[in-house]
Amino acid sequence: SFENVSYRFADADEDTLSGLAFSCRRGETTAVIGGTGSGKSTIGRLMMRFYDVSQGTVRICGRDVREMRQQDLRDRVSYVPQKAWLFSGTIADNLKYGKPDASEEEMLHALSAAQADFVTELPEGLFSHTAQGGTNFSGGQKQRLAIARALMKKADLYIFDDSFSALDFKTDSALRKALKEETKGAAVLIIAQRINTILNADQIVVLNEGKIAGIGTHRELMERCSVYQEIAKSQMRGGEE
Repeated sequence: SFENVSYRFADADEDTLSGLAFSCRRGETTAVIGGTGSGKSTIGRLMMRFYDVSQGTVRICGRDVREMRQQDLRDRVSYVPQKAWLFSGTIADNLKYGKPDASEEEMLHALSAAQADFVTELPEGLFSHTAQGGTNFSGGQKQRLAIARALMKKADLYIFDDSFSALDFKTDSALRKALKEETKGAAVLIIAQRINTILNADQIVVLNEGKIAGIGTHRELMERCSVYQEIAKSQMRGGEE
């Protein structure tokens, strides 16, 4: 939960985020959407304590993240950053960051849920080489492998920071369906640019210049949130950000 949270970068004249108040609940998907520079990714980074709030409190499982040991916090959260990153080694090595004692079967299950079945067609399969950063895979493949790694871990909160941006709509849709099954019982936060990715979220938080412009379902926001209507209109015209 975010309790009246504001955040300002050290060298900035004004807050990047201001007065944020909302909760991500277990068994529900919360989405955050907003234009470029609206502060969306900062939300995920505050949850992970890459940054500390300037004002207010971020809580995970009821505890102020500033009072948790870094290890405890990381154990509870599975995070896919905006720029998918793979470590050098093999695909199996990467997946085992999520669960060190994972069986081959568990790894294949996570890959399947993440729509990364292309791995089974590689000559070396799970033991295919990954270059540092994952540079030997396409953007979409890298995103799916990073999502599979996140799903290996049983977490209280899953954060996907614009993690579906390189996927086509069909893959995006299949992935979100599989995610629902894989993450049930946990809270899910999806930070997105595309409305299509978040249409069915239980609640959508609309950000505009670091402030909340609206919270609700897609239908509710289409009725009463002008910022959301504008984003929807620009994307329906094919002018996706």
